[in-house]
Amino acid sequence: MATLNVKNVPDRLHRRLQARARRRCRSVAQEVIHILSQAIEEAEPMSILELRGLGKTHWKRTDPDRHVARERRAWS
Repeated sequence: MATLNVKNVPDRLHRRLQARARRRCRSVAQEVIHILSQAIEEAEPMSILELRGLGKTHWKRTDPDRHVARERRAWS
């Protein structure tokens, strides 16, 4: 297993990390591994229809891929 050393962690960040680890009954090292794992894992894609509270009837006839592509073009 690899070892990762992190230097120059700001005091405030370290204190917050310690507090977070304590709340979750983990060591700081375990909490850092957990945070890093969460940050790089790819979320399982969801269909627009699977999202709760967004008006399934409104999105029923909408192709999610086309909708997202259209939105991305609009913001480009």
